[in-house]
Amino acid sequence: MPLSDFAIRNAKPQEKPFKLTDGGGLCLLVNPTGSRLWRWKYRFVGKEKILAIGAYPTVTLAKAREARDAARVLLADGVDGVDPSSHKRDARREAALVAANTFSVLADEYLDEMRREGKAKTTIGKVEWLLGLARPELGHRPMTEIRAPDVLSVLQRIEAKGHHATAVRLRATVGAVFRYAIATARAEVDPTQALRGALVRPQVTHRAPPSLPQTSSRVRKRLKNGARLFRAMPVPSETSSGGALGKIPPAAGTETTSAVTRCRGSWDGRRSPPFRAG
Repeated sequence: MPLSDFAIRNAKPQEKPFKLTDGGGLCLLVNPTGSRLWRWKYRFVGKEKILAIGAYPTVTLAKAREARDAARVLLADGVDGVDPSSHKRDARREAALVAANTFSVLADEYLDEMRREGKAKTTIGKVEWLLGLARPELGHRPMTEIRAPDVLSVLQRIEAKGHHATAVRLRATVGAVFRYAIATARAEVDPTQALRGALVRPQVTHRAPPSLPQTSSRVRKRLKNGARLFRAMPVPSETSSGGALGKIPPAAGTETTSAVTRCRGSWDGRRSPPFRAG
């Protein structure tokens, strides 16, 4: 006879555990402590096994029947079928693994990998700062549950503040974390690959060389100082015999203009008066 909620609620604990059967191998185990646990008895590869479904009233009678029917489908799947107990154990292990491999966990491992590779502290600091921008929204989420729209939401939030270059670098950094997760068998897809072209790339402005008005005054000052020093140098005179510069000064009252004097006049950009010897 199938069970009812009324019969379950009125089942009183006894000195020893007893079962209330529902049909199809499903039963409710009533313990002396008052706990009521759903169990499903089945056979797999000729052996009798029991699948734990849950506790009543957390798992209602209707939910327990649904779990029994789903386990029957697994048992009849394929040639040899699937053991429902092993399937449940594997699913629980996989869920725990997925919950442990969050974005923050993988990001920390990626930073540790960079330190082991001997990356510069400045580089690691920049990557850590970029990952910190994504942690509030992605940090607690498992890597396998993060999709391209989730990453795009983070990047667009940064773009809205006008930080276009930062958004582009963050996309590349998040992609590096996902590629590390793929390499360590904790992710299968890099969602940042689907975001190529989704961000505004800032125009690179090259600095122009200093213009002439910015340097002309400085150059003129240096030229003027050089000309002043040049004019202060002693200038030898030319001899009348060979035309070469000699050490004999010209006669008093003789006015000569040497090559040095002419050069001096053109040094500072002005015509200097002829050099008067003596």
